[in-house]
Order: sequence, then C-alpha cells, then structure tokens
Amino acid sequence: MSSRASYSLKALVLSGLIIAADTGTAAAQKQYDIGVSDTEIKIGNVMPYSGPASAYAAIGKTEAAYFKMINDQGGINGRKINFISYDDGFNPPKTVEQVRKLVESDEVYALFNVVGTAGNSAIQKYVNQKKIPHIFISSGAARFDDPEQFPWSMAWWPGFKSEARIYAKYIQQYYPDKTIGILYQNDDSGKDYLAGFHEVFAADASRKIVVQLPYEVTSPTVDSQVVQIKSANVDIFINLATPKFAAQAIKKIAELGWKPIQFLGNASASTSSTMSAAGIDAAKDIVSAVYLKDPADPQWKNDDGIKEFRSFMSKYYPDGDQENGTTVFGYGAAKAFVQVLKQCGDNLTRDNIMKQMTSLDMKIDVYLPGIRIRTNQTDYSPIDQLQMVKFNGQRFEPFGSVIDSK
Repeated sequence: MSSRASYSLKALVLSGLIIAADTGTAAAQKQYDIGVSDTEIKIGNVMPYSGPASAYAAIGKTEAAYFKMINDQGGINGRKINFISYDDGFNPPKTVEQVRKLVESDEVYALFNVVGTAGNSAIQKYVNQKKIPHIFISSGAARFDDPEQFPWSMAWWPGFKSEARIYAKYIQQYYPDKTIGILYQNDDSGKDYLAGFHEVFAADASRKIVVQLPYEVTSPTVDSQVVQIKSANVDIFINLATPKFAAQAIKKIAELGWKPIQFLGNASASTSSTMSAAGIDAAKDIVSAVYLKDPADPQWKNDDGIKEFRSFMSKYYPDGDQENGTTVFGYGAAKAFVQVLKQCGDNLTRDNIMKQMTSLDMKIDVYLPGIRIRTNQTDYSPIDQLQMVKFNGQRFEPFGSVIDSK
C-alpha cells in the first residue's frame, strides 16, 4: 500500500471516529421520555366541550389554535406539538376514562390544563402513581398545591382559599356588620372557598355567614338556591358558581327584585360568558378579583399584549370570542406552557419539565400589571396575586392595588 493510500485510509478512519463521536455527543445531549421525539411533543388534555361547563370549551379551542400557530412557526426547538384533547362533559368518571386513554393508548408526554376540580381530583392519584406531569390544572383547589403528597400535580388558577380570603378581608373592612349568603359548587372547589371565608371570619363566621348552599353541576338551574338565600334576608350574596350557573344566579336575583351586594368568583368574571348572559343591567356593581386583562375593557385597547392576542385570534381562531376572558385565559396558559417547553431544551424528560414548573418566575403579557408567576419546590401555587374589580355595566373596573393573597 502506498503512503498516500495509507494516509487516506487513516484520514477516513479518523473522520469516521470524529463523526461517530459527534453523533454520540449529540445523542447524549437529547433526553426524551414517552411522547417526545426529534419531531414531536405529544400533549394530552381533557376539556368540557359539552355539558354544564361547556363555556370553558373556548379554553381548549384557543389552546389548540395557539399550538397550531407555534407549529407553523417551526415548533418548540424544531418539535411540533401534537395536542390531543378529549371531551369529558365535566363528568369525573369520563375524565378518568379519557385520561387513561391519553396515558395508556396515546402515550402522551404530559397532561396540560385539564379543566375542573372534580375531574382533576379523580385522576390525581392515578397520574401521580404513573409519574405523569399533571400541570397547568384549571382549578385552584388546595389539593393541587401539595408537593409532598402529589409532586406531579400543579394548578394554574389562583387558589380558591386565597381568593376567598381576599373577599373576606374586603368584607371585614367595608361591610363589617353585613350578613352573607354563599352559593358554591358541591366539590373541593366550593369547600376550599368556604374554608377561606371561615379562616378569616374565624369565631365570627357563624354570625356573618347566615346560609351557604351547594349546587350540583348536573342540576338544571340554581334558582331554588337563590330563592332560599334571599329568604334568609342576607345583605351580601357570594356567587362561586361556574359561568352558566353564575349567570343564572345573577339573572334570578334581578327577577326577584332583590338588591344584595354581590361578589363573583374570578373563574366566572367574564363580560362575555357571564355578565352578558345574565343581562348587563342585572350584573352592574358586582365585585370580583381577577388577574387577567379584560379584552372588553377600553383601557387595554392599545396594550401590546391584548393587541398580540387579537392578532392571533383573528388569524388562528377567527370564530372565537375576542371579548371573552375565557379565551384570554386559554391564550395565556398556552403561552406560558410553550415558554416552559422551550426552557426544557433537548431534555424533554418528565423530571425536567417538573423541574422547570417548580422554578417559575415569569410574567405573561395578558395578565394584569403587577401579576408575577412564581413557584418553587414547596410552593405549587403559581398565581397568588389578584386585583379587585367592579362591573360598571360595560366592563370590570379595577380599584385599589394588586393584592397578594399570602
């Protein structure tokens, strides 16, 4: 063999070794769990596209549209999001069935923004045993801020207890002698709200809270509960229902000619899905606490975050209601989730996404100024700040400063 041939052979072998080493290094840098590949990230979701909470269907539709936009832009570090979203009709046994399908058949990487306290409660033990990231949960129940017992489950809504404490403190300050009637959903969300009020009112709770009545999500209306609460002659009506039932209650109060001071849970504080449905005149002066910018509020007309939201909606979800706070919620959650996925880089293991979720420190441009999302390994409550608002007949008008519930 000539020296030139020998040299060429050595160069070829060396080149091959270098290529192999580079390939091995690249492979070592990429870490995937089930549901992830070089081209895809498979995300599971369950949403009430039908049933008593179908007003929340807009959340899933907005998120699907947002992920389509991200995919059109090249995806997350080159990987397209495969968003698999099923309907559970807001029925917990159906939630369990759909989540099992997502985990065992579709083999998703993570569960994102499953809606509803009861449904998420029903799947919590299962997904934690399977070590499936169960994140951006659409509930503020305390059980989703329990890293010791359920390290794979993290909520996205402000805590129900925290929200209730804000209302209770406000009532103590401005309506110390007024009596209260509460309408709440008969599940963990309602019970958490009640616990927050009782914590603040303490020994005075039994005097202040004259009546607290639950409703079932399977009930056709809450009219009878509203009539009973009115009959108790309370001064303040606290409405902790989902949008459909919240609107029914507001409308019934107006029909009865009753004029209590009204508080509304932030999950239903939407001009479009609740106030307009109840009747704008009936909804006037209702107080709530929110963290999202209301797109129906003229003060955000030239806001960069809302302008970007409207541009996205016009292109990717033209049939969606741009005035509905529910679509803003879906947009904000999807935007934050994409940021978390980007932070994972090429380490798309389930452990790493939970590492990212438990070290959040970010702002979302459709959230109110002053609202910052923070978590750590012992605090699974991302949103702890709320802004008090009052519905002026056209929009929710902020008053006071942002309140930290902790």
